[in-house]
Amino acid sequence: MCTSFVIRTVDEHVVYGRTMEFAEDLGSVPIVIEAGKTLYASPPLGKQGKSWTTKYKAIGMNGLKMPILVDGINEAGLAGGMLYFPEFAEYPALTPENTARALAPWDFLTWALTGFDSVSDVKQALDGIVVADIPHPAFDGAPPLHYTLHDASGASLVVEPVGGELRVHDNPLGVMTNSPPFDWHCTNLHNYLNLSRVTPSSRTLSLSRDAKHVKLKAYGQGYGMLGLPGDITPASRFVRAVGYATYAENPHSGADAIRLAEHIINTFDIPKGWIKEEVDHDQPVYEYTQWTTIADLEARKYYFRTYDDTVMRVIDLATSKVSTVASPTHVELTTV
Repeated sequence: MCTSFVIRTVDEHVVYGRTMEFAEDLGSVPIVIEAGKTLYASPPLGKQGKSWTTKYKAIGMNGLKMPILVDGINEAGLAGGMLYFPEFAEYPALTPENTARALAPWDFLTWALTGFDSVSDVKQALDGIVVADIPHPAFDGAPPLHYTLHDASGASLVVEPVGGELRVHDNPLGVMTNSPPFDWHCTNLHNYLNLSRVTPSSRTLSLSRDAKHVKLKAYGQGYGMLGLPGDITPASRFVRAVGYATYAENPHSGADAIRLAEHIINTFDIPKGWIKEEVDHDQPVYEYTQWTTIADLEARKYYFRTYDDTVMRVIDLATSKVSTVASPTHVELTTV
């Protein structure tokens, strides 16, 4: 499970945040892919798939010790991630005609972030690739994935392999979670039109003309959001992420947006033990938040923290150096 969203400042500075939940340890670490490198897609059936020369330097989190981006940002301000998409992901089969254009599902994001500077350019280039049904040894077949992309202009795109083809959605909400497909989540939002950040005022009720009036009032704040789904299913997380990203006070700077994104991310954090996988062996398997990331699309900085190290760190794309964000400062104390 994963949750992703976009925050915009009052002057349209864009920040993208996401969580990564999975049961098996992905072993993710931050990696850098330089511009001017020739990359090759994972070979399908022993044949060479698509190759390309990287146009932009990109940085982000990898997975399963592979030199690919599971999430990241490039030096042009294009950012995005791949999220789990079970039960709905359906890739086209490889054929002699499409093998040279083929990307494995886990190659797509690396191809996008190293080759393009905007979601519109990615959208136009999709006809030149095939995200193919290529199995991965860590999965039972091809991993079911879909993809979210965001650029510095504020545009967002969702790309999903449904029915054997890539379905593309412009995403004005900037939010994505997991299954079902994106258009289903957008339709589901109509069920929550009653929600409001405003606490309702008191109401006076009377069942008959002669009865005494009964005054009802909220006993605390937040009653306008009564009915907001609080579970951790993808559908509920989508609704909550839209609510937080929409109603949180618009930040005035990129630094404010980073702080806001971290506060929102905290509401989706899942500790070990909260979700238990049904397995055949005695060793418990828990799905949990392995890492979270925030990308500043204007400053070209990439923030990350992990389950075992919750200190937020930042990588500056200009230098590729990792530093600690707001590290505590040691202060000598004097007893008076």
